[in-house]
Order: sequence, then C-alpha cells, then structure tokens
Amino acid sequence: MSIEAINEQLLRAIGVGVALIDLDDMTLHFRNDTFNEWFGENDANAKLGDLFPALDIDALTAEMSNGGKLATETSFKLRRRTMTVALEFNHTPDTAQNIAVLVCQNITRIKELESMIDSYSMMVERNTHEIKREKEQVEKLLLNMMPRAVYDEYKTFGVVAPRLFDPVSVLSLDFVGFDDLSSQQDPGVIVSELNDIYSALDRIGEQFGCRRIRTNGDSYVAVAGVPDPNEDHALAVVNSAVRFLRYLQRRNETHPIQWQARIGVASGSVIGSVVGTQNYIYDVFGPTVTEALQFRAAAEPMSICASSDFTGTLNGKFELESVPPGSADYSASLECVRIEELNDSTA
Repeated sequence: MSIEAINEQLLRAIGVGVALIDLDDMTLHFRNDTFNEWFGENDANAKLGDLFPALDIDALTAEMSNGGKLATETSFKLRRRTMTVALEFNHTPDTAQNIAVLVCQNITRIKELESMIDSYSMMVERNTHEIKREKEQVEKLLLNMMPRAVYDEYKTFGVVAPRLFDPVSVLSLDFVGFDDLSSQQDPGVIVSELNDIYSALDRIGEQFGCRRIRTNGDSYVAVAGVPDPNEDHALAVVNSAVRFLRYLQRRNETHPIQWQARIGVASGSVIGSVVGTQNYIYDVFGPTVTEALQFRAAAEPMSICASSDFTGTLNGKFELESVPPGSADYSASLECVRIEELNDSTA
C-alpha cells in the first residue's frame, strides 16, 4: 500500500481513531486527533499492548505476518468509564517499514444499546413466561368451574349458550349436622376437612364420568351426561354415591371429626349455562336438580335415596329398599327408594 493510499484511508477515517503501528515492536508512530482524545498525546514509548491490555498481540502478529487483515473488539478503562472499540488492522506490505494501519471506532454506545436490547428482550421473555403461566392458571381455574367444551365455547365466543341436556343424572350430597359442626370447630379445620373430602369426591366421580358442578358450604352437586352424553348416566351417579359413602366410612375410622352424608339422585333433563357476567360460574338447573335435592332431604344419614322410576334403570346391580314417607324436609309425602351396595357387588 503506497503513502497516497494510506493518506486516502486516513482521510476516510476522519471521526474515528487512527494510528500507525510498527509491527516489529508494536509501537505507535502516528495517531490522529481522535485517537489522542481517547489516549492522550503521543508517547514515543507507548506500545499497543499498553493501550489495549485485552488485545491478543500474538494473534495480531500471526495475522499480520500473513499480510492479512484483522478485525476485533476490545474494551479498556477511559476516565473511570469502560470504553469498547472496534479495531481494524490493515497490513501495509509495500512500505519500507513493517507497518499496519489501525482504525478504531468507538462502539461503546452501540454495546450499551445492545445490552439494553438484550435486557429488554430478557424482560419481555420473562413477562411472556409470566403471562403464559398466569394464563395457564386462569385456564386451570376456569376448567375447575366448567367443562372443557363449555370453556372452549366461552373462550371462542365470549358467551355460553344455554343448552338442554336430556337425559342426565344428578347427584346431590350434604352433611348432617353441618351447622353444629361448624360452630364447634375452628373455621380453618372445617375448610381443610371439606377441601380434603371434596377433592376425594371429585376423584371418585371422575372415575365414573360424574362431574362436580358446584359446592355451597356442605352442599355438593354433581352430574353425569353434561356436556358429553353418557348412556350409563344413572349408574355413573349411583356408583359415585356408593363410593362416596364408602370413602367417608373409612375416613371416619381414623379422623376425629365424623362426617355423615346423605345423598339424593335423580334422572331427567337439566339446563346448563354460565351464570353471571363477572363472578360467573357454570351451573345446571331444572326439575331434575330439584328432585335430587328433595331425595337428599328424605335420605337418612349415610344413605342414598331416589325414585322408583330411577332405581328401575339400575338392572338389579344394587340392593333397593322402599322407604315410606317421612317427616324430613320435602319428604312428608315423598316415597323414595334407598339404594345400597350389594354384598357381593363389584359395581
């Protein structure tokens, strides 16, 4: 490279730091004003390694010995600030001396912007992850409140159209003496007990295709056949009810609080929809739900009651006992059938 070419390169490099490097001893023979602004006035004894301690001098020497070009980056302290520069070394083999032209560009601001962008990207990624996690938690909560098909409809259209489901079976359960029990026990204990029991009932019902619709204190309502049809909806709720009572009996053997449940079941049609606009919940209602509540009120503690029409669909898989009208709520004129598990039943 001729002197004219070097001068031309120097002129093009105005605004960046420029220096001539003696590759034999790595001293600096020329530095432009920008270079001097960064490193101070020219020191005849200054060497390249003194200005850029992090620079790999051996790699530079090897590259320049091949008449090549080296582009790299390095950082150094400048008046208590860390400055980052892009370095470009170009060998000048046509000159009498073994010289390289060094062009330095201050990229500190660029690096700071890159760091800011990286930090922003990490923040966006973290926020996206948090939003995704919260979305999953909301979806999980909503799926606890409504069936998957109903949730998909609500997510797609923003509303859930009321639907008539027929035939289905409804199970209604409550606990005998719950008010007295609540007044005698610590509230935290009652809530913990109900949480354990209802979680167990949910798992049992799920095994037979019986889904919990709502709880209200000691009231537990589940249904089979909503929203997906189930030909064995009656068997589903009875099997669930029998397992519910069996679970409570075994639990009472080892727990100080004795829970006595009564259950009513009924078959027919129900209307299912999301009720409310803010504190919304999926619910079913209709005469079948009312009938299940009536038979629950007529049931003795730790027993299951239904109508004779309902029990006629069970195909002899359970032991049945007619119960005359009693004096409990709704039951003064209500004839019902008590459903019990057969001694040798595997249902």
